[in-house]
Amino acid sequence: MTWETVSAIFLFLLGLGLIIKGGDVFVDAATWMAEASGIPKFIVGATVVSIATTLPEVFASAIAAANGSTEIAIGNAIGSVTANTGLIMAVSVIFMPMAIKRAQIGVKAGMMLTSILALLLVCLDGALTLWDAVLLIMLFLAFIAENVYSASKNKEHGERPQVTKKILLMNLLKFVLGAAALAFGSNLLVDNGKYLAKLLGVPERIIAITLISIGTSLPELVTAITALIKKQGSMSVGNIIGANIIDITMILPICAFISGGTLQVPVDSFALDMPVCLAIAAVALIPTLIFKKFHRAQGIIMVGGYAAYLIYSVLM
Repeated sequence: MTWETVSAIFLFLLGLGLIIKGGDVFVDAATWMAEASGIPKFIVGATVVSIATTLPEVFASAIAAANGSTEIAIGNAIGSVTANTGLIMAVSVIFMPMAIKRAQIGVKAGMMLTSILALLLVCLDGALTLWDAVLLIMLFLAFIAENVYSASKNKEHGERPQVTKKILLMNLLKFVLGAAALAFGSNLLVDNGKYLAKLLGVPERIIAITLISIGTSLPELVTAITALIKKQGSMSVGNIIGANIIDITMILPICAFISGGTLQVPVDSFALDMPVCLAIAAVALIPTLIFKKFHRAQGIIMVGGYAAYLIYSVLM
């Protein structure tokens, strides 16, 4: 293994670490600022926090789109949704099958399936246009509105956090450093991901749907593991569904805007990645909404389907 290869692997992992930690720091600071400004906590939770775990995917795909690496931009966004569902949610379901109330996830589950299907349909012509992006953004705004409405029914009236000059400066510094870590880490991740793809002789899309998408889904994985330990599986499922909706309805429209209004979609993305994403999501959500329970068999099918998809993608 050459020094250049070792260096590329190290920088790739460094970039991944920076965007995960940077996202954590950035969201902490943004949440504090929002609460300190007097914005109700239920709105902060329904907006800032709901977007928190998707920041790695947002920055990685946006940087890729800006650099002209559309396969990485699209592969990361779709691949993250598939990884969230077929790997992280599936593992949660396997280890903790759970009953659910349709009222808790019904609307969000429907929005997730609708978002994936809408993306697949608008990309059938091989491109995500400006008007397609606007449609997806409207779904994103509908999701945020539904979050705010749901949270308002169970809102908490907490006190505003203490604001001193020292605390304000500390949070401003965290905000700036978090944003810088996200941007710099995303550059490292994309640049070295492209290098590794070329070195291994595989398409950038393969790197995107494997290393990058699974890597940028680590915040959801941490949340899932924590929820399993605390026996709060529904919290993990809710977080994953929300993150998936945001991945679909916010990341790719941003990439389309960055690309000048039209994002070219590789054939494999809408012929394979998107249908698989929709199929795994359907296995996860449709039986659950019908029977009001996540069954262990669903998780096994989801993991098996995800593994088969990755193997086929790599070997084809």
